[in-house]
Amino acid sequence: MACLFLTLISNVGGSGSVASAWVQGTSTNRVPMSRNWGANWQSLAGIAGQALTFGVTTTGGQTIIFQNVVPPNWAFGMSFMSNLQFSY
Repeated sequence: MACLFLTLISNVGGSGSVASAWVQGTSTNRVPMSRNWGANWQSLAGIAGQALTFGVTTTGGQTIIFQNVVPPNWAFGMSFMSNLQFSY
């Protein structure tokens, strides 16, 4: 079942702003995300119960893939962080 999945992508620093993003579960293909409002990105994807990987591309042209940054036991309302950073 697909549900609205909303995530906040923040602190991309001096490399620009977020130009595009996608999410991928351990059992699904990449699903593009669309900007909801501000730094919030959304997707209608059936990704519950899966570890999640995100790809983020900045307006400066840099892409970082945040591999399995969210564990499979995640629940709506939880927060997760990564130490990966864009360079500028």
